[in-house]
Amino acid sequence: MRADLLPEAAHVRELLAKYTEQRILFYRSKDPAELQRINATTTKLQNDLWSAVAGPARAEPTPVAALVVAGMNDVLNSQGYTQAAWRNRVPVGAWILMFLVAIACNLLLGISERRGVTLLILPIIISIALYLIADMDSPRGGIIHVVPQNLISLQQSFAGP
Repeated sequence: MRADLLPEAAHVRELLAKYTEQRILFYRSKDPAELQRINATTTKLQNDLWSAVAGPARAEPTPVAALVVAGMNDVLNSQGYTQAAWRNRVPVGAWILMFLVAIACNLLLGISERRGVTLLILPIIISIALYLIADMDSPRGGIIHVVPQNLISLQQSFAGP
């Protein structure tokens, strides 16, 4: 919406539409070569978007221009926050600790219980929990996938009513 306040609103909206498309592709792609291409295209679009808003803001520094620049800064920062979140992984030390706790729990249950069926319940529950943690820790693989619903809705809004 803030892009509409710029003199070249159509150009900025076009760049934003392309940028949104690249961000959606980032979520959907699993190929490392394609991810590099997406990141390169995203960086170029970020530079183009910043130039499109910074130029008019420098030429005519008004409160409206400041509002547009702040909004674009938020757009560009969100990409960095997303990639940082995807790069933050469960540390190896935490994995080791989780496995040691799981083994200790199973040993304690095995010592206290002598019945076969009861002995299987805790290992299965712990295995499922560790699998889900590992699955969430790798957003491009596994059964849990992040769907960028907010970006998809934004992309649909560019098409108009």
